[in-house]
Amino acid sequence: MRLSRYFLPLLKETPSEAQIVSHQLMLRAGMIRQEGAGIYAWLPLGFRVLKKIERIVREEQDRAGAVEMLMPTIQQAELWRESGRYDAYGKEMLRIKDRGEREMLYGPTNEEMITEIFRAGIRSYKDLPKLLYHIQWKFRDEIRPRFGVMRGREFLMKDAYSFDFDEAGARRSYNRMFVAYLRTFARMGLTSIPMRAETGPIGGDLSHEFIILADTGESAVYCDRRLLELPVPGADTDFEGDLQPIIDRYTSYYAATDEKHDAAAFEKQIAEADRIAARGIEVGHIFYFGTKYSEPMRAHVTGPDGKERPVEMGSYGVGVSRLAGAIIEAHHDEAGCKWPVPVAPFHVGLVNLKAGDAGTDDACERLYAALEREGVETLYDDTGARPGEKFARMDLIGLPYQLIVGPRGLENGVVEIKRRADGAREELAPEAAAEKLVADIRAALAVA
Repeated sequence: MRLSRYFLPLLKETPSEAQIVSHQLMLRAGMIRQEGAGIYAWLPLGFRVLKKIERIVREEQDRAGAVEMLMPTIQQAELWRESGRYDAYGKEMLRIKDRGEREMLYGPTNEEMITEIFRAGIRSYKDLPKLLYHIQWKFRDEIRPRFGVMRGREFLMKDAYSFDFDEAGARRSYNRMFVAYLRTFARMGLTSIPMRAETGPIGGDLSHEFIILADTGESAVYCDRRLLELPVPGADTDFEGDLQPIIDRYTSYYAATDEKHDAAAFEKQIAEADRIAARGIEVGHIFYFGTKYSEPMRAHVTGPDGKERPVEMGSYGVGVSRLAGAIIEAHHDEAGCKWPVPVAPFHVGLVNLKAGDAGTDDACERLYAALEREGVETLYDDTGARPGEKFARMDLIGLPYQLIVGPRGLENGVVEIKRRADGAREELAPEAAAEKLVADIRAALAVA
């Protein structure tokens, strides 16, 4: 993509309402624009990041055996009355009426709807288990929307729902999602920590939040440092096999949100050098809630004895739009974003230091064509801006690599590669530079 044709409305000043780094940088880098309290338009650069995150989430859900579908944003209030949650949910639910005066709502979550869909299509234990998911926009009327996409009113979520005949099967489904989440966040350059957590309005008796450490986290978290060093399950993980040893390994270390924290146990179980007390950002939440919805909504199946029984259920959420902000919180410096390759809006920023010069224009055109031909997503700064402005812009938007082409370097037969993550620089011949970028990016994109 040529920058001269792209829509990238950068801000020179940080808006006063932006209190945390991710909100500040997303506004300044032209990723989002606020259209209402807690409601954002995703501009081209931010939308590319959002789609990258969505793709990784989808790939890992598919790998774990979940089947994708799509449910509507508008739901019938009657479904929520069946479960007993319509009056209990609170003012966060946006309640509306259609022209026929039928009570409707803008879905904040989908347990009721998926239960209704399941009960209409499944009758026998022989058709179980089932693991269904969708990626859909949701709305919760937060009393104080803040922190940009980290706590907005409209947000993109991945919701998965499991249906099993008995508790043992339900826990196997829970384990699938537990492992899938570890892999999902690791592929985005995040170290997630599964922590026992409250179930909240979803209900149930087993729940884990997946937390990344960040100074701007909403809540205090406590964990064993050794958790951060555990290997993430690989691409060869057998999701049809026994995943319990992986779960046991991760849950054998102390990790708790503030609501579940036991100060005495924390100090007793962990050596002082390994204790982490920090702030954390929730990026995913999984629940096993048994028959909380299937019982009142009569989502029953016939068992091998011919008798009907309610199915055992779980739900599993990932904040897709929230992750864009969380990744920035984990990867930035004073100059701007530092995107990991798998979620970067573009892989390379090609900087022409003297647009209009025949030599630099020709070299950049050849490099641009070579990178695009190899599948390397390149944002080519072909504008007439000054070099300092170009460098600042590239640092702000945080593409993983910058390929810098100038007259002086070309006289010496070289161009410069700058790696945004650590600022490392290297001069190479143009062809060698293109080959190196292709190899490095392919390696970073390989699914671990």
